[in-house]
Amino acid sequence: MDFDTVIHSGRIATAEDVFTGDIGIKDGRIAALGEKLSGGAERIDAGGRIVVPGGIEAHAHIAQESSAGVMSADDYYSGSVSAAFGGNSAFIPFAAQHRGQSIDEVLDTYDARGQRSVLDYSYHLIISDPSEQVLAEGLPQAFARGITSFKVFMTYDLMNIGDEGMLDILEVARAHGAITMVHAENNAMVKWMNRKLADRGLTAPRYHALSRPELAEAEAIHRAIQLAKLADAPIFIVHVSTEAGADIVRREKFAGAKVFSETCPQYLALTRDDLDRPGMEGAKFVCSPPLRGPETQAALWHHMAQGTFESLSSDHAPYRFDETGKFLNGADAPYPKIANGMPGIAMRLPYLFSEGVMAGRITLERFVALSSTNAAKTFGCTTKGRIAPGMDADIAIWNPEAEWTVTQADQHDNMDYTPFEGMRITGRPETVLSRGAAVIRDGELQATEGQGRFFARAPVDMSGIPAVSGPEFDRACNFDTELR
Repeated sequence: MDFDTVIHSGRIATAEDVFTGDIGIKDGRIAALGEKLSGGAERIDAGGRIVVPGGIEAHAHIAQESSAGVMSADDYYSGSVSAAFGGNSAFIPFAAQHRGQSIDEVLDTYDARGQRSVLDYSYHLIISDPSEQVLAEGLPQAFARGITSFKVFMTYDLMNIGDEGMLDILEVARAHGAITMVHAENNAMVKWMNRKLADRGLTAPRYHALSRPELAEAEAIHRAIQLAKLADAPIFIVHVSTEAGADIVRREKFAGAKVFSETCPQYLALTRDDLDRPGMEGAKFVCSPPLRGPETQAALWHHMAQGTFESLSSDHAPYRFDETGKFLNGADAPYPKIANGMPGIAMRLPYLFSEGVMAGRITLERFVALSSTNAAKTFGCTTKGRIAPGMDADIAIWNPEAEWTVTQADQHDNMDYTPFEGMRITGRPETVLSRGAAVIRDGELQATEGQGRFFARAPVDMSGIPAVSGPEFDRACNFDTELR
């Protein structure tokens, strides 16, 4: 076969195996794998480096206004460039509906923003206003476009849709084969804690760690799963930050619930002590759920290794350390008024590789699963996330021996800080291909603005996972009533 590109002499890693071989690329797709492939208009010598599917970042806030009206610092150009330097070849940011907006209006906005991306992209819809029109027309129309995931919130007054609203979304998602992502925190618990802290004048950034209790996450995760079981719909619990929450996910998953989940690097790398830095420095580390303690980190790494989490996602929410971001409400704002989130899209995979693979916490195969393959399967990215003939040639070549210290300059984003500043990392992506075209080559940007494409996604694959059906939905027990 006459290949456009051959990557040769690489140590190819998939979610199932690691082997030495070559990859032949033709017309943007993987055409062949072999022990030795000849030809190729271009030949890339991997030199024994690790060759993996490009990462799929499935949780990032790019060119998105928060419910409080704060615009994230990264647009689709800077955000995708930063993601590429971090070893990613595709990403799925959020397209956020705010109350009163139609789904068409939301998607028109993000279609215009997405055209600047250097990487292929899709969207998860955030739903905050599940009106009759949204449920009956907007969501089905989005699904027909290949937007097969919706996100809902169980907290934040301007985003929380309540249990009944969640059930309505879950029912629509089930009917169309979509998956519902859930930010799970008990809103009443959070508001109660905020009030108690405010009454005592405890509003410095460090008190954000106390304001969103671990119990609030555990309760909401449990409740979200029960709602999903009632609707017999799959859900994806985002940014699990507690041992109790992870334990619930694992128990329910292995009992047959259609539940998927992720955690994030910040919950493995940072702790609540980072919120207690001098002055307002702790504001850099305000995110929700909040950072926990070192005992939680060990538990989350255990769940990472054991398969509780489908993926590790960055939850990249870039708000600059100035009046346009963290301090939109003033330089001495109380913690509930500090923009909520932190950057990390470029550090997700280097951190996971260094502290996971190189530190012996996870295997290289698990790294591939957590970084790319599982996200592709979960979110219907049918041509991405695997190194196999017919798949998009989305590939990253990693130097496992590169040792470096994290700086803000490494991030290539629009931010003015990184929470990972000063960390020592082993392993780095040096070359990233998207559909066979170099985005990063030998650590240098090669892509041009707008070369990324929107990609449609398939329905969630629930084959092999039986329906969850209580007696209320069993016609033998419910007076022969059709409820689904």
